[in-house]
Amino acid sequence: MRTLHPLTTAVTSVWERDDASTEQILTPHGFERDTEYAGSPFEVIARTRAAFRKKLIGPLSDADNNVLHDLKARGGTDYFGLPMRFSDGAAAILVFTSDAAGGFSEPDIARFAEIASVLAPITEVFASRNVSIAVAEAYLGPRTGQRVLNGQITRGHIEKISAAILVSDIRDWTGLNNRLSAEDALALANRYFEVISDAVEANGGEILKFIGDGVLAIFSTHNDTLDAATVCENALAAARQALKSAHDADPPLDLNFGMGMHFGEVLYGNIGSNTRIDFTVLGQAVNTAARIEGLCSTLQQPVLFSREFADLLSEPTTMVAEEVLKGHDAKSSVLTTSQRS
Repeated sequence: MRTLHPLTTAVTSVWERDDASTEQILTPHGFERDTEYAGSPFEVIARTRAAFRKKLIGPLSDADNNVLHDLKARGGTDYFGLPMRFSDGAAAILVFTSDAAGGFSEPDIARFAEIASVLAPITEVFASRNVSIAVAEAYLGPRTGQRVLNGQITRGHIEKISAAILVSDIRDWTGLNNRLSAEDALALANRYFEVISDAVEANGGEILKFIGDGVLAIFSTHNDTLDAATVCENALAAARQALKSAHDADPPLDLNFGMGMHFGEVLYGNIGSNTRIDFTVLGQAVNTAARIEGLCSTLQQPVLFSREFADLLSEPTTMVAEEVLKGHDAKSSVLTTSQRS
């Protein structure tokens, strides 16, 4: 069945008689351009929205799709697929194959059609659920998306959490846009977002926002299931991984970006108007991380963090500057790691 997901366009579940479990296959976008798909039973059923049957007992020709040849080589004797129509006009595809000596009987085919009509509304529920999860995770992140799906969608539904905050953005983004075409600038930005996203997620964090050329990510203590030191170590590991990935990419990611980090208490939840809300984090800790990130260019450092963040790390750190951050009265220590990032 088709789904709505940034990476996956269809989900297939395969059950075989002798297997102990059901295999799930995720199909990436662009599979329609695959030569194996053209002329396949799935393509025919999707295009004609009609049933497709092929007896596999006799010889197959070169015109028959490879999937039919493969099934026959495994002892298959019959193939029958048909659409399961949903209430919104969409459809999934239900396929039966057999290795019985004579294949399917005509009463079998009639019963398969009855089964499809019964399964269609059940499958539609699962399809809708998959879409809801995919959209929530793509736009909000896995943990935040799940909170929304669990019903936390009311404005003002906010809790205080402790978290390491990571803010990153691209250096000289305006200049890059002046030098590059819009398409090339967008492609470069997407590569940068992918580098940051992979690093954050690999180290237990979650991206909450893409803001222009910037990223806001949190490494939450998850209601004290992780301690403060751990989430700060994770955030620093993510920053290092992002820098390494950008350097090691083929071709290398030809842009500079900074990352600022701070640890503190934030408000996590829904804000907005009566009809349009946003799930985000707010508070002085977020502002501090953003102000520190803004110093990366001035201080010529790719990674900077606050004293509160540094004190939770297990490794030595180096003082870079004492700065009065916007919105603060006193000077704040700005540090970086003593190790090479």
